[in-house]
Amino acid sequence: MENESDRNDQSSVNHPSLLDRFLHVFSDVRTGESVTLVLMLTNIFLLLLCYYVIKTIREPLILVEGGAIGRSYSAAGQALILMVFIPLYCLFYRRVDRFVMIIGVTLFFVINIELFSLAVKAKVPHIGVIFFIWVGFFSVTIIAQFWSYANDIYSKKTGNRLFPIIGIGMTAGAPAGTLVAGHLFSIGIPPHLMLHISAVLLLVSLGLYVLVNRREKRSEEIKPVKQSFAEGSGFALVFKSRYISLIALLIVLLNIVNSTGEYILSKLATNRAAELLAQNLITNEGSYLGQFYGSYFFWVNIFAVLLQAFAVSRIVKYGGLRWTLLILPFVALGSYGIIAAGAGFTVVRWAKTAENTGDYSIMNTARQLLWLPTSREEKYKAKQAVDTFFFRMGDVLSAALVFIGTAWLSLEVTGFAKLNILFVVIWIVVAFLILREHKKLKSDESNVERH
Repeated sequence: MENESDRNDQSSVNHPSLLDRFLHVFSDVRTGESVTLVLMLTNIFLLLLCYYVIKTIREPLILVEGGAIGRSYSAAGQALILMVFIPLYCLFYRRVDRFVMIIGVTLFFVINIELFSLAVKAKVPHIGVIFFIWVGFFSVTIIAQFWSYANDIYSKKTGNRLFPIIGIGMTAGAPAGTLVAGHLFSIGIPPHLMLHISAVLLLVSLGLYVLVNRREKRSEEIKPVKQSFAEGSGFALVFKSRYISLIALLIVLLNIVNSTGEYILSKLATNRAAELLAQNLITNEGSYLGQFYGSYFFWVNIFAVLLQAFAVSRIVKYGGLRWTLLILPFVALGSYGIIAAGAGFTVVRWAKTAENTGDYSIMNTARQLLWLPTSREEKYKAKQAVDTFFFRMGDVLSAALVFIGTAWLSLEVTGFAKLNILFVVIWIVVAFLILREHKKLKSDESNVERH
């Protein structure tokens, strides 16, 4: 598919604008690409801002209600919902064009947020667990939808150049969201009012989709937006392709490691809160946890923004997909090695900060680049299945791991860290297999182009 960005790759008679020259500092931005690029960057920024306000609200609700173990078990419920959602999502996509789908999904989540605002205000029983399950479902769906759209409007060549800079919006929205949420917590704004802010941000994001869609429609050489997808679910497409099946396995492993790591951190954080409360150094456990996670998420994402803005595009350019895909598992290997050695709460926090920094910047970009050589149907249907269901399956397996480790094996923090080391080693092996399949796809594309 050829679009405005592709034509600028081929030739350009226009001089670069001031915006073009500014964005070129961060990545290889060509003349005429900047406006759509900034709209896309701003859109993903707002989506992450919305999500992290919601996510920061989520943590004290679930931890006060269910503790670290309850948090881990609740994550498993997200996968059960997605087993029903993915077939419905694919069915809807076969009947409407991509933009109608984006509007429908976004408005659905706006209504959900407003209903949760009412439920939180009314203190509905078990709302912390229900909200936790919904947040995981919401976050992966809304972000996967954005990247499916980005993969569709940009070619592989253009996406390799521009995805790292679009990722700046993603990593910048996260610390902005935690900063806003942390400030609102500190001045006593109740969570149900904070949820209204998230709903407004989601509506503004929808407005940006409208602007991008209008620009794409004005491009005469773009194919019509209306899609005609074949019968079959995203799950069928995943298992049909060895390449996509490996991506799905990678995502499961990545999330097992990350979710188990989050259990380790939340376990130590709740223990620390209990100690401070017993010593009368704090008066409210929920407020302490809210402020801790606000600070934790903020610093993770500040570092991720810096890495995304000044390093990721260069890693992609000079190291290619290989380095982009392999850096995070080796960082995780070091982090859990330190934790397994018996590091304390502060060290664990910064080890997890390093891991999540790489995840939110380098690894997130790698995950999007993996989809560029796939078909349009795979981008919308298989990617939604991988980025939602298989992503949350990592939570299910992590929850099972936490249950077995706590109920049967009586594992401490160091024991869970050692298990994570094993999963990271498997993750590295799968990454090398994906790189081999990706090389085959590139070779097949080159053969088709020559003929």
